[in-house]
Amino acid sequence: MDSFNDGIKVIAVVPAYKVTRHILGVVKEALNYCHHVVVVDDCCPAQSGKLVKETNLSDNVTVVFNEVNLGVGGAVMAGYRRAAELGATVIVKVDGDGQMDSSLIPEFITPILRGEADYTKGNRFFDLRQLGQMPKIRIFGNAALSLMAKVSTGYWDIFDPTNGFTAIHADIVRRLPFDKISTRYFFETDMLFRLNTLRATVVDVPMDALYADEVSNLHIHQIAGEFLFKHARNGVKRIFYNYYLRDMSAASFELLVGLLLFVFGGVFGGLHWLNASRVSQATPVGTIMITAICAIWGMQLLLAFIGADISNVPHRAIHRNSVRPIKINQSGADT
Repeated sequence: MDSFNDGIKVIAVVPAYKVTRHILGVVKEALNYCHHVVVVDDCCPAQSGKLVKETNLSDNVTVVFNEVNLGVGGAVMAGYRRAAELGATVIVKVDGDGQMDSSLIPEFITPILRGEADYTKGNRFFDLRQLGQMPKIRIFGNAALSLMAKVSTGYWDIFDPTNGFTAIHADIVRRLPFDKISTRYFFETDMLFRLNTLRATVVDVPMDALYADEVSNLHIHQIAGEFLFKHARNGVKRIFYNYYLRDMSAASFELLVGLLLFVFGGVFGGLHWLNASRVSQATPVGTIMITAICAIWGMQLLLAFIGADISNVPHRAIHRNSVRPIKINQSGADT
């Protein structure tokens, strides 16, 4: 496959939790496209990590055992740490349940090695013909989560934020605040939020979803409220950091004044309407005009801010880049 090297090392991180039926096949496939694979046994009751270690698939496989279950995010970050220690240039995260096609790894790492992205992630919504394979509840859930993620992360040009097939440059990994990133199912979206605060460039990679006999541990009704709260929290933090703490621009003015006018118009008009209804009098025309003008101007300024925020998506990779094109053979060795 076409790739890059001369000092470049691609390492796959595979979190393992109740995936004994798939883990060996996933590791074997990943070795075809990566120099090394790090399997993270997240205190798996089925001992997925022990299975990989005892099978002794390759000297290029490392197994990390978490003493307690840290969740998918905690497992991935443990894998990131070990991959960085092993000298990784690019770290690919592949789930251990067999849903991800490892042959796509070159497409995930190439934009990073070319200096076009700091982080790449899969998007299962590019090919509409493939959506028929995805359960309807997942289509609806991902669409809703994608909309919330655009607001909270600031990456308005990406979709499918919970997709776990990702790749990241090791330089970016070293800048991440591991102690602050969510360790459970909100991990992928929280990563995007953290990446935006670093002004990292994120690129979507089209992929097909594979659904076989895997069992998902994620239940929408259990995480809906948590996700909504965390999206709102991250959205407020991102906007405050990007538009008021780190920098100020016309967008900062548009958001502040727009909110003040819109809220004032609603409160002013509402109070006068309630007072007029109590005494059975018509609301004065002047009051209606003030309410309408404040609400309209406020909404226009808020829409202008959203437009500015959309245009402010990072498009320049920030990792240090010095690569030359070479090839990696199917065993993962340099050629």
